[in-house]
Amino acid sequence: MRVIQVWNLSKRYRLGLREKQSETLVGQISQIIRSPFDNLKRLRDLNRFQSEDESVFWALKEVSFEVKEGEVLGIIGKNGAGKSTLLKILSQITDPTSGKIEIYGRVASLLEVGTGFHPELSGRENIYMNGTILGMTRREIDSKLDEIIDFSGVEKFIDTPVKFYSSGMKVRLGFSVASHLDPEILIIDEVLAVGDYEFQKKCLGKMEDVSKNQGRTVLFVSHNMAAVQNLCSRTLFLEQGKVIANGETNEIVSTYLNRNVNSYLKSQWIAPNFDPEKVFHFLSAAVVLKGKQPCLTLNINVRFRSFLKHKDAFLAIDVSSWDGVNIFQSIPEPKPSIKFSRDETSVKIQLTLPPLVPGIYNVSIWAGTDYSDTLDWQKNILSFEILESPIKDRTTPHSPIHNGYFCPPSTVFKNLNEVS
Repeated sequence: MRVIQVWNLSKRYRLGLREKQSETLVGQISQIIRSPFDNLKRLRDLNRFQSEDESVFWALKEVSFEVKEGEVLGIIGKNGAGKSTLLKILSQITDPTSGKIEIYGRVASLLEVGTGFHPELSGRENIYMNGTILGMTRREIDSKLDEIIDFSGVEKFIDTPVKFYSSGMKVRLGFSVASHLDPEILIIDEVLAVGDYEFQKKCLGKMEDVSKNQGRTVLFVSHNMAAVQNLCSRTLFLEQGKVIANGETNEIVSTYLNRNVNSYLKSQWIAPNFDPEKVFHFLSAAVVLKGKQPCLTLNINVRFRSFLKHKDAFLAIDVSSWDGVNIFQSIPEPKPSIKFSRDETSVKIQLTLPPLVPGIYNVSIWAGTDYSDTLDWQKNILSFEILESPIKDRTTPHSPIHNGYFCPPSTVFKNLNEVS
């Protein structure tokens, strides 16, 4: 049974454009005289879209899809792709320019967690107020109050005014209230972008419970591809307001990660600025991939400058996946000499890579005296791409996050006596 049906949905906005200024004194005086009439004309034209000029922006353009009952639909795309606009229209916060939507069931939206909190009221009082804003009755809130407080993890401060809460505490409480609604359709926009690891894990667990155990329909927007793959059975890929792909999640995520992939590869990096107050500075870095799977080496050239002597200082190389998961860290041996020198120091690090599945990987460089004393840390400044599978005569799809990142060789022994 379909619970959401969308046909040719479009949303158009008019952008504010900078007014052109005349370069002559006569022209500027003329503009001042004409400005009341120009402002009146501009006001009348705000809602008129007869012509497609440079001020017209289409946030969504002829988007069509359907969602079945109990389905978890992921919505992915770059910033500005139209994801949040789509959710606001489905939540009836804003109206579409054209197109048709049919929704069957009660809708709850987690678009901006914590919206509606009053700073002078306590956390307990805000639960009632925020729950009412989201459509809950007082009886519903009463029955779930203890569960909401326990899930939020702020029970110690529940009777303290919210103005004394940290931003993380407000987000915890807001998500706890919204996630304990009983809607047929739950719309979630980038909840995992905030909060600590423990909170994000709780969020994922709650959303998984809502979708799998309670059978509700969920629309989930996130830049966390691992979360999308774990939660969503089907995914919608938006780009510049249009549907690029719609289908099975792993296939769509792979399409998203590999679209225009060459524009994201960064083999060289140069520090954008130099802070004379810092005692240590990375100046540049570059990577070169050599060899073939499963015997690949990553050569990393690093230039730095240090103004203090550090006897125990060392470098570290971090490698992460395209979706932000840390894969491993390597500490070069012997440790490069980081000593007082106003001259530049260059080192070449050769890193033997484990057998990696095809995909794009990011490289970060770090320097410090120990893990609690960081001298400089440049995150995701370099990247490299693995094209071939480490297993011979095997084609592995790009970015199979659901299958992991390493692909070590293994052997089958039919005779147990062969195994030592």
